[in-house]
Amino acid sequence: MMDGLLRAGRYAFGPNRLHYCGPDANAEILAHIREGVADPGLAKLLSAFQTMYPYLLHIAHANEIKDPFNERVVEAYWVGNELLENISQKQFYRHLREGLRLKDRLGGKAFDRLTAKIEQGAVPHHSFHVLDIWKRTGHEEREHTLESIDSCRVSWGTVREINGPKIMVESEPILYENRKLRLGETTLRPITRRLEQEPDLDRLKIGDLVTIHWGVLCEVVNPRQLNFLRRYTLRHLNLANQTI
Repeated sequence: MMDGLLRAGRYAFGPNRLHYCGPDANAEILAHIREGVADPGLAKLLSAFQTMYPYLLHIAHANEIKDPFNERVVEAYWVGNELLENISQKQFYRHLREGLRLKDRLGGKAFDRLTAKIEQGAVPHHSFHVLDIWKRTGHEEREHTLESIDSCRVSWGTVREINGPKIMVESEPILYENRKLRLGETTLRPITRRLEQEPDLDRLKIGDLVTIHWGVLCEVVNPRQLNFLRRYTLRHLNLANQTI
């Protein structure tokens, strides 16, 4: 199992590299990941992410877990697992209103439309924040585009070609058709690996299942993890289509 701190760093690296979220410390985060160093310094950097960290705190608190960077807490937010189903609707509502202050940031009507989805199964998974909150809430508070939605959500795919740091992944893009969002047919997309040390480049195999965030390959996952990620993504995609 990957350390929770390092795992959170791998998912946070993509938007931080583009200056969308977190502190101006991309080189430091990358150094921690490449050297495999999970220490208080990395925890301090990741605690400055204004969206990710409150979600991790929320999931940890609701499950009576002390460390917000606990391995399962990090997995719950970025990929998905059983911890999300232990969170009450009231707890999630308070997180959105008080933890993220979304009523102030989105406005009362938009916030009410958003929180109505909690009764329909919305949970504090990253896909909910991307697909159902149409405003980026990092450094730039502006509306998402289809391209930014597809980049910001954690996508998944199967490795089909490997050429050193360059790989080809077969994945399903998000499409917008007939005023609705949906997953499209699988297509090949190129990915350049950025987080690995040289020895890691030989470990990836054809057929591996991987996750991707803002064009960055985050990790290899197993079928169970992929099922969680797909399940919550589709759930929040369907909820998003109710208010598009």
